[in-house]
Amino acid sequence: MSEKYMPVLVGVGQVTEREFDVDSSSVLGLIEQAVYKAVEDAGISKASLADLDSLVMVKSFRESTRNSPEALANRIGATRATQWLMPNGGNGPQYLVNRFSEAIANGESRFVLFAGAEAMATARKIVKTTGEQPSWQEAASGDPSFLVEDVELSTPHEQQHGLWLAPGFYAMSENARRHQLGHSVEEHQLGLGELFARFTEVAAKSPHAWYPVQRSSDEIATATDSNRYVAWPYTKYMNAMNQINQSAALLLTSVDQARKLGIPDDKFIFLHGCSDTKEKSILGRQNYYSSEAMRVMAEQVFANNSASGDLGIDDIEHIDFYSCFPSAVAMARDTFGLSVDDPRQLTVTGGLPFHGGAGNNYVMNSIAAMVEKVRADKGSYGLVTANGGYFSKHAAGIYSTNPVEGDWSRTDPASYQKVLDDAPDTPFTESPNGDATIETYTVLYGRDNQPRQGLVIGRLGELGDPKAERFVAVVDDDSDVLEGMTQEDMIGSKGIVSRGDELNKFSLK
Repeated sequence: MSEKYMPVLVGVGQVTEREFDVDSSSVLGLIEQAVYKAVEDAGISKASLADLDSLVMVKSFRESTRNSPEALANRIGATRATQWLMPNGGNGPQYLVNRFSEAIANGESRFVLFAGAEAMATARKIVKTTGEQPSWQEAASGDPSFLVEDVELSTPHEQQHGLWLAPGFYAMSENARRHQLGHSVEEHQLGLGELFARFTEVAAKSPHAWYPVQRSSDEIATATDSNRYVAWPYTKYMNAMNQINQSAALLLTSVDQARKLGIPDDKFIFLHGCSDTKEKSILGRQNYYSSEAMRVMAEQVFANNSASGDLGIDDIEHIDFYSCFPSAVAMARDTFGLSVDDPRQLTVTGGLPFHGGAGNNYVMNSIAAMVEKVRADKGSYGLVTANGGYFSKHAAGIYSTNPVEGDWSRTDPASYQKVLDDAPDTPFTESPNGDATIETYTVLYGRDNQPRQGLVIGRLGELGDPKAERFVAVVDDDSDVLEGMTQEDMIGSKGIVSRGDELNKFSLK
């Protein structure tokens, strides 16, 4: 393949600002620092950014200014670049590498910048100190253009019942996994601690981790005043941490353009496989202990790109599985066929609870960390996975210093997405009434570490009946009942569901 069309990552930059006050960096300030670190990493001048043809920013949870891509372009002198905003979804950074590598291979792009950040630690400090929101607005000629459509990841009905709360959804997925595996409550809780204790080993050694602290499995798994339950069985230490000041940036170009810029070959990182998939709606899915979209993503990252050749999971030395909550890691581990005692670390950063996650942009940090990892271990391969929403959107990429042999190509994701889209939806109702069975559930806790509400996904009828309609409902009951739901497996338990004034209500028989 001509070097003019061979995509390579050439520069990465990360910033973590652990010391902060009201005058600390804004979102754009953090991003600008990360961009210049990526420039420095590539060994080029800041003036080279004027040659960017595309600039894409990952949307912050709370956009700090009207048009952040335009504001960044103005700051770094890249005003000739086409500017885009990537909507909500943690899959975004890996999707960008996949999509724009294809654009370079097709001759549609030449030199691209991806960047994103959160400055929620600074923002909270400003609000607490002054009572005012941060004044981070910058001039804009209009609203930003989204690279892909900005759509809600859950329906109004799901949101009304609390399914927009990520801890609650992933905790329900965790409980479904526990039941499917046949684990006791106590056995599974210890396993969660053991899984994430290994993540803290990596975070403790990372210069970019928000919490560079190693913790024991018991410390992570046991609920205490300082490590309360958020959504059972998840303690605080099992939840993604987004109240941080972090940013990351990546520079993607072609081998030909990199050489014209004077970038040495030892900076080149090649994408040896990629995939992107989407899951069905939350209530329409097959089950909650696995993900068909993740399964197809795992297959396609090795199969859909001629560059990946005969690579398989056993050839991957370095891994960063998306780690917002334990179920995301464990499900990826199982889907890719790794055993529980596989000696490979499943993160190169320390993961979202310990490294911290800049909202939708965490995977920009994990890709940057993976680039550094495979550069230091030349000839090795690194796998990065990304997850957006509620197991809703998935992306993966394989990175190496090894050049791609032959042509680089990306199979159109629509060609394998069709299998997922054509699978039948699970029937569900928004107005359930009658006898019901719990399919999965969680108990949400308050800051006082006391249970305040149950959340149930269930079926009208029996779990094994494919025609039984699914529903979501809340459990408003006394603390003893809610506490009891955390002490034994309630999946398969019977109850009554009915439509209240605003919410579906479930009560145990």
